[in-house]
Amino acid sequence: MLRQPAFGRRLRKLRQARGLSQTALAGDGMSTGYLSRLESGARQPTERAVAHLAGRLGLDAADFEEPAGGSLAHALSLVSSTASDGAMETLREALAAEGHEAPVLRWQALWQLAGQRRVQGDHDGEREYLDELVRLGESVGLVALRVRGLTRFARCLRTLGEIAAALDAAMAAHHLAREDDLDAEDRAAVLLALVSVEAEAGRMPDARAHADELVELVAGRSDTLWAEAMWTAAAVRLRQGDHTAAQGYLEEALEKFSSRDDLVLWLRLRFTASRLYLQKQPPDPRAAERCLTDAEPALAFVGTPGLRQDMLALKADVAFSCARYDEARVLLGELAEMELMMSYRDRVHLDILRNQLRIRSGDQSGIQGLRDLAEQAQASANIDLAAEIWRILAESLAGSATERGSATSGA
Repeated sequence: MLRQPAFGRRLRKLRQARGLSQTALAGDGMSTGYLSRLESGARQPTERAVAHLAGRLGLDAADFEEPAGGSLAHALSLVSSTASDGAMETLREALAAEGHEAPVLRWQALWQLAGQRRVQGDHDGEREYLDELVRLGESVGLVALRVRGLTRFARCLRTLGEIAAALDAAMAAHHLAREDDLDAEDRAAVLLALVSVEAEAGRMPDARAHADELVELVAGRSDTLWAEAMWTAAAVRLRQGDHTAAQGYLEEALEKFSSRDDLVLWLRLRFTASRLYLQKQPPDPRAAERCLTDAEPALAFVGTPGLRQDMLALKADVAFSCARYDEARVLLGELAEMELMMSYRDRVHLDILRNQLRIRSGDQSGIQGLRDLAEQAQASANIDLAAEIWRILAESLAGSATERGSATSGA
């Protein structure tokens, strides 16, 4: 039931959101004085008055109800004190009901909800919120918020494999951050996103230059931002084949960064170190396995589905590298039964491994499977990933030829 003063507050918000005066809203069917008393809470609304106002505003009568959790500002206050599922649901309801709220409040709500989707591994859902958040950027009027929105959008698009769009967003954020001389934290966050996208796009000289700029920017720190910078710089060196430099960055981060600061990042550093040991020449799968053994107990505390899937995927990679092919197949089978919460690149890596296993078992469809993956990555501007797949295909073909030659000699 509609009661005062909540009805009056809601009515005023809806009228002002549409840029209407009291006279314009009242029209011929209601006096301006009566409307004023409704908005002030001095008069209880009748069904006839509600129907008239709903028609003038193009709403249903139910739209005059206050959201279950109160106003958007109230819902944001709840989320700031507890990010529980209940508080987030209240925020979603308030956001849907309060489309007329100030842009900065909507921006804050979208930021919180996008963050929740990211943690859950729902990157498509995250993108939906970020799409609107980026569109709101100019209305907010704060350059720092525009930069943060574009930065997170770039990271989300990269995760989804939309590299060209991610590069555009990251470059726009970088330009704004430099033009407005934002603080080190914002500039470093932008560089983290920009470097990762440039690397995916195959723009390695740019990625390395910006990675060096990032490392210089966070020099002297040992916090989460510094650890992410070391991780990113290591990833760039790794893709350039400079395994020694990559290992140096990672080992420094592994040594200095405490799990008390950010347990998820602490885990991801060990996952990255594991990948490094698998990719260096020659590979060191035993060292990779040790990294995973160190990391696994932490999953009991921050074991989101996405992190557990990353662990299984890395274990499969280690098993393949150690020629434990049956074990790798079992692990991939476990992942195939899950709803994957992985980035585009990580999903492709699973498909690469499946095709490598097919080739190992003599199934030549694995060769075509790798070709298809390489062409798909190339078509979506994932140049670095495409190059990696072509390399793996060439190595697989060479390995198959060697094995056939050995078999022929033995016969």
